[in-house]
Amino acid sequence: MRCLLVLLGCLIAHATQAQGFASHDLTAFVDPIKTAVGGKPTVQATPLNLALTCSPCTGSPAVEIQLGASNDGTETRVRSGVTSFAKLESLCIKQNPDCRLSALPVSPAIGWITVYALENGGGSTAVILRDGDLLTIRARADSPGHAEDSVRALTQNVVPKIVGP
Repeated sequence: MRCLLVLLGCLIAHATQAQGFASHDLTAFVDPIKTAVGGKPTVQATPLNLALTCSPCTGSPAVEIQLGASNDGTETRVRSGVTSFAKLESLCIKQNPDCRLSALPVSPAIGWITVYALENGGGSTAVILRDGDLLTIRARADSPGHAEDSVRALTQNVVPKIVGP
């Protein structure tokens, strides 16, 4: 019985250490997301998925935001330097020779953004990880720069509220 109590205590202590994101409900951020993108976007949201389109916005972006989990060890490998941003960029370039990757300032989470050309415009993807939580923001627009602008606007204005302190 004592062993079981010690094990239970360890599990509870471990569970309280894993912070993850401050929020797990994207519906709470519909208005800030609309403001960050600008214009008059159309948004459909569930707690874990949000889709936004905005034809009158600069670049006519289409944005997808997803909350999920990452338990494949990527966060640990990137935080420890075992997987560098240069290595991640080389993997991205293998998929699309135009891909460029850079770090995102999303502390205490870690994250990166990729920007790449697409056949009819461009795309940008942000990946943000914290204690097993994963936030992915993907944008397509009329150019890589406009897609990146949409993703960066969201990472600067909305992501800090999702990630938390």
